[in-house]
Amino acid sequence: MKMYEELGKRTAQVEAVVEQYLPEEAGHQKTIFEAMNYSVRAGGKRLRPMLMLETYRLFGGQGKEIEPFMAAVEMIHTSSLIHDDLPCMDNDELRRGKPTTWVKYGYDMAVLAGDALMIYAFETAAKACQEGPGEKAGLVARAMGLLAAKTGIYGMIGGQVVDVELTGRPVGREQLDFIYRLKTSALLEASMMTGALLAGAEEDQLRTVEQIAAAVGLAFQIQDDILDVTGTPEQLGKPVLSDEKNQKTTYVTLEGLEKAREDVARISAEALKLLHSLPGENLFLEELIQMLVTREK
Repeated sequence: MKMYEELGKRTAQVEAVVEQYLPEEAGHQKTIFEAMNYSVRAGGKRLRPMLMLETYRLFGGQGKEIEPFMAAVEMIHTSSLIHDDLPCMDNDELRRGKPTTWVKYGYDMAVLAGDALMIYAFETAAKACQEGPGEKAGLVARAMGLLAAKTGIYGMIGGQVVDVELTGRPVGREQLDFIYRLKTSALLEASMMTGALLAGAEEDQLRTVEQIAAAVGLAFQIQDDILDVTGTPEQLGKPVLSDEKNQKTTYVTLEGLEKAREDVARISAEALKLLHSLPGENLFLEELIQMLVTREK
């Protein structure tokens, strides 16, 4: 119970950070601002900015330059969800218990809202230059490059491309691992590595953080596949059996439910072992990782 109370408190802190960077809903293009804000405010775990902040704290970070990046990564994540839900992609009408952006604002405005959030994310991240001391400018620039690389064609979007192209076709384990590594893990890697980078982590430590995030991302996605089969719409806030409806191969369809559960436990244990190899201690981060891969919603 104590962990859930602490999680609620820290989620509220992350929400406050993200909120302060959202655009004002005014002007001739007001509709796009409303659609962007509706999508970001729809809720969610705020996993990526939280992991970013807690990794930053693990390495002793204490400044404000982390905050624009926290907002930026949540905007990027939300952008991907808007596009995932579109009729040309997963064709979902419910997200986090609310109408998806295209249902609420129309197909055209949802496409624009997703595009707008992606661009606005980097405009927001650039504001970190105004938050940190001058000597951190180089780290901010590196972090922006890292965020772009993990988001783009060699990261999240690249994973989405392969996922879309292989929908309804046989997918092997190697291809599925590739999709999961890019589509899900890449943005988690960007989040945790950005936190470590801005706090001054060394290069070998950054590589370890990347490995941790990759493992967490894989375990998280496998658990998502499990919940798509075992959960309910009320529990998850979105349709279940969505992957089956869209004829998508998942970890569960390839390996079976029992093996999927065993692998979640194994992969998350590997992530925690790597976390313990790093200097410093962040018990909340450790418990957060454990919670994410054993969640029921």
